[in-house]
Amino acid sequence: MPSTTVKAPQESDASLTHGLKQRHLSMIALGGVIGAGLFVGSGAGIAAAGPSIVLAYTLSGLLVMLVMRMLGEMSAAYPSSGSFSAHAERAFGPWAGFTAGWSFWILLCTAVGLEGIGAAKIVTGWLPGTPEWAWVALFMVVFCATNLAAVKNFGEFEFWFAALKVGAIGLFLVLGVLAIAGVLPGTDAPGTENLTGRGGFFPGGGEGLVVGLLASVFAYGGLETVTIAAAESEDPVRGVASAVRTAMWRIALFYIGSMALIVTLVPWDSTAVVEKGPYVAALDELGIPGAGQLMNVVVLIALLSAMNANVYGSSRIAYSLVERGLGPSTLGRVSGGVPRLAVLASSVFGFVCVVLSYWRPDDVFAWLLNMIGAVILVVWGFIAVSQLRLRRALEREAPERLAVRTWAFPYLTWVALAGMATILVLMAREPDTRVQLYWTGGMTLVLAGAGYAWQRARTEA
Repeated sequence: MPSTTVKAPQESDASLTHGLKQRHLSMIALGGVIGAGLFVGSGAGIAAAGPSIVLAYTLSGLLVMLVMRMLGEMSAAYPSSGSFSAHAERAFGPWAGFTAGWSFWILLCTAVGLEGIGAAKIVTGWLPGTPEWAWVALFMVVFCATNLAAVKNFGEFEFWFAALKVGAIGLFLVLGVLAIAGVLPGTDAPGTENLTGRGGFFPGGGEGLVVGLLASVFAYGGLETVTIAAAESEDPVRGVASAVRTAMWRIALFYIGSMALIVTLVPWDSTAVVEKGPYVAALDELGIPGAGQLMNVVVLIALLSAMNANVYGSSRIAYSLVERGLGPSTLGRVSGGVPRLAVLASSVFGFVCVVLSYWRPDDVFAWLLNMIGAVILVVWGFIAVSQLRLRRALEREAPERLAVRTWAFPYLTWVALAGMATILVLMAREPDTRVQLYWTGGMTLVLAGAGYAWQRARTEA
């Protein structure tokens, strides 16, 4: 076990530029909360949990707030494009950084492919007869090219993507509140019928709440990108601190608030919630002409934004791993301030996932999806245990670096770990998620073994 003596932050990002401005980072933090999982994946959660999906998102949101606070604390003290992977290495050694980093890289690259497929399905719905794979290829080329250029290009894309998402969901929230208040022209106040009728607040009972809770946990994935991007910003510490301190109201407003509006406006058992998506179903319920189709445009933007962010995040994680001696050195080559080979490798992996979804959807692709099913919980676990170890060292040796502090340390850190353990137990109880848990656990053990072997080889060299 390595010493936890606080050292100067690693200069692993010296070759990267600091091309992200504060406005880029602020909007990435704001819009990054509004992910594809919220727009696309929340329908299944509502169908299973009914109105209690609001409680599910509240519980998982509290956990995510704690995780973001812990990650923000470490990232403000040690800014690095490796984010939690670099923190895990600092706390427990190279094997931990290797395991956390490469598992997250696989998750992000696979997510790039999934988001590309989702975006292509929307476009082919508008342009029937056009091949989905061609649209995926186009999106992949665009975002690969964007990330191969200067990092400020990524920042500009995400700035405008995020601005559109924030504006759209803000308008949705306003319309929803007006409709519930009964002051939106052409609509009647829905009252509490959709909340207390149709089986009550817990129509699916405890099992329905569990399914909704699991769906909500994975909808929050991707919030870590802001701490990766902060390393290439003009003021990393300020950027991380600002993003983390505003996480609470952003999660409460965008996730919990919008779920509350949807289940109040739309019957939870409406088939449109799953078939069209909850946001489109809610706007259709209000009878606003063209609003549902407009929301489909917003969903497309959310998917493209997630693709862009995940190509960026995966390339920076890979670069940081290589810079720390935890991967093939070729991926660490930097040109023009950008790790271009890492960008290409991440994009190619994502496109291979797309090819597998068409070529081997029932075995190889299904195996890959199961393997990444619980990776976000593995990452959160590394964040929590790393923060437990590093916080004590910082308080003892460099308290001035604690620009962000986790509340009620160490008690809330242990509460977060208990929450993660509870979710893992719940996953083991559900047949669909149990398979994901086993495959993710297997992948994590393999990576941990490979990381330990890599660490031993480096030590003996």
